[in-house]
Amino acid sequence: MANILDIRRRIRSVINTRQITKAMKMVSAAKLRRAQERALSARPYAQMLTNVLKSLVARAEIYDPETGEPKHPLLAQREEKTILLIIVTGDKGLAGAFNANILKAGARFLESKAGKNIDIEAIGRKGRDFLRRRYPAAPIQTRSLAEAEELEEVEQAARERAAALQLTGEHVGILGKVEFAQASAMAESVIRRYCREEIDSVYVVFNEFKSVIAQRLIVEQILPIEQIGEQAVRLAEEMTEEEKKKAKEAAVSAGAGLRATDGAEGSVSQFGTSQVDYIYEQPPAELFRALLPKYVSIQIFRALLESVAAEHAARMTAMDSATNNATDMIDSLTLVMNRARQAKITKEIIEIVSGAAAM
Repeated sequence: MANILDIRRRIRSVINTRQITKAMKMVSAAKLRRAQERALSARPYAQMLTNVLKSLVARAEIYDPETGEPKHPLLAQREEKTILLIIVTGDKGLAGAFNANILKAGARFLESKAGKNIDIEAIGRKGRDFLRRRYPAAPIQTRSLAEAEELEEVEQAARERAAALQLTGEHVGILGKVEFAQASAMAESVIRRYCREEIDSVYVVFNEFKSVIAQRLIVEQILPIEQIGEQAVRLAEEMTEEEKKKAKEAAVSAGAGLRATDGAEGSVSQFGTSQVDYIYEQPPAELFRALLPKYVSIQIFRALLESVAAEHAARMTAMDSATNNATDMIDSLTLVMNRARQAKITKEIIEIVSGAAAM
């Protein structure tokens, strides 16, 4: 039987741990609400930009009638020889299987593209650390692709690959406060490489967030642009019923909303479908040149915002489970302590009775 003093010390330790996990759950719930608000506030602009492009596609020719070439390089589709995969993980841990699931989805996608040259760009410290151990870095090791483009050796580095699968870029510390300028810089670098035909397609792996109980892990193709306004999902993994139940319990106990209302609905969504013949001052090629890069930037920005919200939701759920487990452990240890104390008292009584009988 364990010593009562040791059991009491362990109970106090578990109580302190429970206080920490409970505080972390409430902090994650507060950050989740702010992340939801940021994601929702970005949707009206993204929806309007998408509808403008839909309207332009419906009223203008995408391909040149004489040459048959697309009026913007981002619309050009070619054989996949070199692929760029952007993996969005978190900078911190203690979020359950959030980061591990994203990396597993990325590994499954890499297996499906076996035999092709794949450049991997990591967003988030957890993904960066994991990918650094498994794949070699590109010949030019920089913090981001945007910095690599400024070097004169970038064209030579693009030809000299470290391996078929290589890590070409990393972005650490940008998920604490996601800014559109950061997503735009990444998009410009990706677009530049795609237009130079250094890469033939671009995919992003992230956790799509709709609400606390409506999330899915997806691999989405963002280049080439196949159909504006439609997600080109190549792999999707939904939450299990058990995960939804745990997330619901965590959200209810933390006071977080279960569902997020979409502020992009309404008159904005009717812009692209209205039966009005618009007169565009600029030619279609110029409009595509101005709007399509912004569309790609919005796609990356949305992935970052939703990944941040999903990470906070996963951490809130994980900390709620840890708090409940700590409570169960405290109850179990208390029962063991009471049994040990009862056994000690019984032993002392037996000793006293035996001594009295001996006298």
